Amino acid sequence: MKLTEYLDELASSSSVPGGGSAAALMGANAAALVSMVCNLTIGKKGYEDVADEIGELLVESEKLRHEFVKLVDLDAQAFAEVMDAYKLPKTTEEEKHIRQGAIQAATRKATQVPLRTIELAVELLSLAREAGEYGNKNVISDAGVAATLGVAAMEAAWLNVQINLNPIVDERFKEEILDRGEALLDEGEELYEDAISIVESKIA
Repeated sequence: MKLTEYLDELASSSSVPGGGSAAALMGANAAALVSMVCNLTIGKKGYEDVADEIGELLVESEKLRHEFVKLVDLDAQAFAEVMDAYKLPKTTEEEKHIRQGAIQAATRKATQVPLRTIELAVELLSLAREAGEYGNKNVISDAGVAATLGVAAMEAAWLNVQINLNPIVDERFKEEILDRGEALLDEGEELYEDAISIVESKIA
């Protein structure tokens, strides 16, 4: 759908798409900005020495952009599956058992999708830092915006991970997801601080 249509749907009373999709879309915007910095650096005078690095960076940022776009839909689909599971009949004990199993399976999936968004956001933050280090100084602020959107995508997706963990009864699964998420957030925050520091030093 067009961006305006997506925003209308996001603003509506429908719970799909929601915050997880919005987080992935922020990541896609961040990746697109890294690509823009690369495209405005390649072939420019004074940046011949970093042409190889910028070319590789562009390949990676475009890969991430497309992955983020996929996650916009995947997150919405995963949450729709959760809602469908809750709508299953629960009259008999057998139906209750089937329903609970479906809820657990769907919720686990709905947790793993935003976790993937966090993983990609951390990768993106590393690319944003490189774009700030090697990119065209005339668009260096865009590398900083990419980093800002990247960290926002990471933190937004983390909120979705946490709320989706609530109904899950498998404590081991919950602990593994929380440990993984917290480690990623620490890494991402450090990359963000590095990227912003580099960008601000070149703007000043």
